[in-house]
Amino acid sequence: MKKARKAFWHNIRFKYKLSIVNENTLEEVVGIHVSKLNGLSVLLVFCAVIFFIASLIIVFTPLRNYLPGYMNSEVRAQVVANALRADSLQAALDRQNRYVINIRDILSGQVKADTVQSIDSLTDLREEELIARSQIEDEFRKQYEARERYNLTAITEAEDAAGFIFYRPVRGVMSTNFNPDNRHFGVDLTASPNETILSVLEGTVIFAGYTPGWGYVLQIQHPQNFISVYKHCNSLMKREGDKVKGGEGIALVGDAIDKDDKPHLHFELWHKGNPVNPEQYVVF
Repeated sequence: MKKARKAFWHNIRFKYKLSIVNENTLEEVVGIHVSKLNGLSVLLVFCAVIFFIASLIIVFTPLRNYLPGYMNSEVRAQVVANALRADSLQAALDRQNRYVINIRDILSGQVKADTVQSIDSLTDLREEELIARSQIEDEFRKQYEARERYNLTAITEAEDAAGFIFYRPVRGVMSTNFNPDNRHFGVDLTASPNETILSVLEGTVIFAGYTPGWGYVLQIQHPQNFISVYKHCNSLMKREGDKVKGGEGIALVGDAIDKDDKPHLHFELWHKGNPVNPEQYVVF
């Protein structure tokens, strides 16, 4: 083994002479002594320089917005505004199509003209008739209406969250979903230990401390009666009463409590004293 190891190092450190000779005079113009180790070192340095230059280009140019998790708040707000604008245009286009269909049906005699008060009222009355739904959509609608029949909080949640941009607390994969039936009032997001946890909205820290079952816990009060809860933290960067902004670092992800478990963040979102599904507000 020692002879093989010595032979290997002798081979990789053995120097070769690279010469450039004048073809006419056979005079050596340049002579360089290089080894395989020198060539490997130069290659590694070249790769490191290329990686460093590429990192600088990504960090200091708009290219970083195309990487997941690096989109700044202004671009994110613009994307949301464009999505809402496109949705409004699609709704206006659908209504215009229904308007044209009503005019065609009136001219063809399918709809009696003496029963029409106005085209707009006719469009509203025939909206369900003109928009054909599949059997799957009908079944889903019946199930949703049956589930939300006695849900009094679902009426105002969408209006209360209008205009808010919820930041993703960590860049991780969701391991456990929201399941209030099993008393799991949040979602679990796997992440690397000591990864920075971000506040989903601006607000005020109302609790920051250690609990036996959940480790370090942080609770933040947000506008419109939203409260976000961050559990399984390793250390806290904020104290009670501190003001935080959306996307600001507030804590670090802790290690796994159980040996068979992975490091993760348990994130909960509460609205008016009731747990809500974070997936309805945050894009994970």
